[in-house]
Amino acid sequence: MSDLVTIRIENHVADVRLNRPDKINALNPEMFEAIVAAGLRLAKEPGVRAVVLSGEGRGFCAGLDFMGFAQMGKGPKGAMSLLDRSEGQVGNHAQMPGMVWKQLPVPVIAALHGVVFGGGLQIALGADIRLAAPDARLSVMEMKWGIIPDMSITQTLRDLVRLDVAKELTFSARIVAAEEAAQLGLVTRVCADPLAEAHKLAAEFASKNPHAIVAAKQLLDAAWHGAGTEGLRLEEKLQRTLIGTPNQIEASMANFEKRAPRFQDREV
Repeated sequence: MSDLVTIRIENHVADVRLNRPDKINALNPEMFEAIVAAGLRLAKEPGVRAVVLSGEGRGFCAGLDFMGFAQMGKGPKGAMSLLDRSEGQVGNHAQMPGMVWKQLPVPVIAALHGVVFGGGLQIALGADIRLAAPDARLSVMEMKWGIIPDMSITQTLRDLVRLDVAKELTFSARIVAAEEAAQLGLVTRVCADPLAEAHKLAAEFASKNPHAIVAAKQLLDAAWHGAGTEGLRLEEKLQRTLIGTPNQIEASMANFEKRAPRFQDREV
């Protein structure tokens, strides 16, 4: 695993950190690869029940590395490399750093501070929950460079804000402070220490039946934009996979006996 993204797993919670602090975690080709690799690795870790995603240093992520952007401007070959797609992946190389968290079966909580610009914002949007520090500043910044946001924003921002808000943020590329971001729906809430709060929330998620948590994420992601009948059927289908299973029985018994549950890890 590249040291550009670090992973520490403890008590079923994976602490994932973007680790290029001297560049405010700006995205170069190696960062793109490291972020995707981290997500794909965690998808294969049966003991991981929740993920906390944050950035080392002064901010979460400043977006595209300027030197990388300048290289893209020299010709179509450099630009197209990020737009290529690996076999079996739903998104291209630019889209996967955000999509990998959306596709991860367990909850992902992004702890945001400082700048969360451009591609950095789109990575954060791939998380299930975003907690922001009061100093966080967010921007759909791609229009500043004469391009459109293309790192999976169509699959993430639509779940959070109205279409007119998404257009205004995209067309203007303006910087949004944390409190306004919460009002718009870009972040879940603002808190003094988002990393500590994210770990507290992740520990709570990790204490629940891991199979039920995975099913709940699958249900909400799949049914949110689907037809009503499809959502109802998916509720039924997923519930049938849980009722009477060892972890579901353990959850019930632990409640009755007023003790901490002892769950089996999910299958991968």
